[in-house]
Amino acid sequence: MKAVLLSGFGGVEVLRIGSHADPVPGDGDLLVRVRATALNRADLLQRRGKYPPPKGAPEILGLEMAGEVIEAGQACQGFKKGDRVCALLPGGGYAELAAVPAGMAMRIPENLTFDEGAAIPEAFLTAYQNLFNLGGLVAGATVLVHAGASGVGTAAIQLIREAGAFAIITAGSPGKITRCLELGARAGWDYKEGFFAPWVAEQTEGRGADLILDFVGAPYLEQNLASLAEDGRLIVVGVLGGAVAGRLDLGALLMRRLQIIGTSLRSLRRERKVALTRQFRAFALPRFADGRLKPVIDSVYDWTEVAKAHLRMESNANIGKIVLRVVG
Repeated sequence: MKAVLLSGFGGVEVLRIGSHADPVPGDGDLLVRVRATALNRADLLQRRGKYPPPKGAPEILGLEMAGEVIEAGQACQGFKKGDRVCALLPGGGYAELAAVPAGMAMRIPENLTFDEGAAIPEAFLTAYQNLFNLGGLVAGATVLVHAGASGVGTAAIQLIREAGAFAIITAGSPGKITRCLELGARAGWDYKEGFFAPWVAEQTEGRGADLILDFVGAPYLEQNLASLAEDGRLIVVGVLGGAVAGRLDLGALLMRRLQIIGTSLRSLRRERKVALTRQFRAFALPRFADGRLKPVIDSVYDWTEVAKAHLRMESNANIGKIVLRVVG
């Protein structure tokens, strides 16, 4: 098969399309002809040699894909040749073929394209896991979502809305904030305008947010803790701004009963990913089918333009997912 390969670690110049051995599916796997995949920050880090794939995972980039089943293992149930599916992957999405555990596959609703299917797994499963399973999201809660216009951010806003809760977001431009409001966010703050904690206090009438999804890490820690309501939870999804925080007031955690929770979807064991996928399918697929949920796509590139797609993400200009269309 053809795949996007790395000629080394570094900038986009190391990306190239070349030949690679076909994946070998097991009895419980689906072999899928990939029609589209999507970019994630992990791809950029892996390209630079800063995020090696988990043990046993393909070295090919790509944490999600959408395509057609061309072969189902003997132990697979509910899938057949020709089914349109999307799935989370430990790696290997930037390729013509992918082997996917059947328990991690999701049928693409008929009203969605392969491009839209590819934009679902990583963003929506990450958002769902953090909001519901780790964050304990309930109706009426207020959630502060940093990087609201990112793939995970745009997914989280919609899930929060569907749960009967309220999203407030930070983003880096008025255009990004406007798009987040269109998706259902109640208010937005341009982080380039300065500290967000006073704004969160204003938006919540001094109470604070019940839950915060953060991708920035250390530079936001102090403000995040100040922005939490009593019994609030801070979910650390990424550390794009740095991983080592200089100060942590443990007294504030004790007195206000705050929780800081770290999370990484890629490192979850397969059985937990299967359980998460099953849970998400029941909640979300009917909502995708009737239009209540929709993947937000920033741009679509032919996979021969993978370097341009990576540069687009590195520019932080995207609103939603950047998709690579794989021509098989």
